[in-house]
Amino acid sequence: MNSRLKAFSLRLQTSIHHHSRNFNCPYSQSSHAYGGLREKLLKQPRPHKPTRNQLREAIPFLDQIKQCQDPDEALSMFHRYYEMGYCLDYPSYASIIYKLARAKKFESVDTVLNFLQARDIKCQEALFIALMRHYGKAQLIDKAVGLFRELGRSFNCVRTIQSFNTMLNVFVVNDRVCEAVDFFKDGSKMGFKLNPVSFNIMIKMWLGKGEWEKARQVFDEMLERELEPTVVTYNSQIGFLCKRGDVDDAKIFFEDMVRKGKRGNAVTYALLMEGLCNSGKFKEAKKMMFDMEYQGCKVELVNYGVLMSDLTTRRLTNEAKGLLVEMKKRRIKPDVVMYNILINSLCKEGAALEAYKFLVDMQVKGCEPNAATYRMVVDGFCRIGDFVGGLKVLNAMLCSKHFPRLETFCSLVIGLIRCGEVNDACFVLEEMERWKMRLNSGSWEILVSESCFNHEGVTGILADIVSSCE
Repeated sequence: MNSRLKAFSLRLQTSIHHHSRNFNCPYSQSSHAYGGLREKLLKQPRPHKPTRNQLREAIPFLDQIKQCQDPDEALSMFHRYYEMGYCLDYPSYASIIYKLARAKKFESVDTVLNFLQARDIKCQEALFIALMRHYGKAQLIDKAVGLFRELGRSFNCVRTIQSFNTMLNVFVVNDRVCEAVDFFKDGSKMGFKLNPVSFNIMIKMWLGKGEWEKARQVFDEMLERELEPTVVTYNSQIGFLCKRGDVDDAKIFFEDMVRKGKRGNAVTYALLMEGLCNSGKFKEAKKMMFDMEYQGCKVELVNYGVLMSDLTTRRLTNEAKGLLVEMKKRRIKPDVVMYNILINSLCKEGAALEAYKFLVDMQVKGCEPNAATYRMVVDGFCRIGDFVGGLKVLNAMLCSKHFPRLETFCSLVIGLIRCGEVNDACFVLEEMERWKMRLNSGSWEILVSESCFNHEGVTGILADIVSSCE
């Protein structure tokens, strides 16, 4: 035992060295000098309309920018191409803006927008719509509003109802109710003809606030303007009624929808089925799948997903597995979400081995597991104390370029040490280092104290770990 403990100590210290050497290093980022970039650009004469040969020269940049993973390097590449005299076209500008916006490098986005604006490049509205959405996700509402206002003035782009609806939705998803209401009211004054999407966004907002009456007022206004409600319009209201338990009212609303000549889709029936399942009426919910087929609506995955979720919630795993057989008869291929629902239920019930069989089965049938699938199975094996089995799934997970949670790593390492699998435990620590996942001081202390607290020889190691991470 002492010799094994010494060997483990050496490997653990090596892992600690790798994990902790950069522990408190502040985040560093290469910076580039773009201070006078706009001023330098404005002093130069505006280029003539690019020739065919010049347009061809933009292709290498576009190919390289798509392959570049580092947004800072992408911006440096953009700057280098400009300095070399390359004439970049709209796709090149759009590509770099998309990459920077996804990385939330919004100051760099402004730099590229300045280029775009100064060169008077003809822009598509889709670029600015995507950028407004990114601003909305980052809660940069003022920047989104500013971009919306500048579209028709500073950029060579025409605003349409699509950009208006995008800005309206940015207000809604960021819980800016007052701004959304005012913006919606001013739509006509700004020259936009509101469409069903505009009203759907407002209905969604009020329903999200639980304001059924206000949502109905927007719906009534929609009808007064002689705008035809879409299936989304009805689905949002049917879903709201079902979630609050008013399934009968939802059915009445659905029947009214059918009388007005609007057919429900698979989502419409799924919402009603979910409401029935929540009311304890599983059989009626399943019968609705036959009703929808009779009405000419094809059963889809979302409908079976509702039934699968209800059965697994009630721990009726065998019945849930039976749904997969039924789906096969209907030639409906389960997706990763369907498998995950079942695998999660099996793991919670302690049937990790059976869950693993479904993990293999889904791959054989051409359905690729995602990170959640692997995590659930690894955690399932750890839950029943089969840490070696969990390690096997972890290996498959890492090979698929997916990563477990930090808690899963800790649980697996501790379990392997308690089982006497010291080499495997150190392998997991080495994999963490390989994938740049480092434990903080608190996690290291818990890890070592939980796994080695009965061994006096590791007291010094624990002290080294804590001191190296401070």
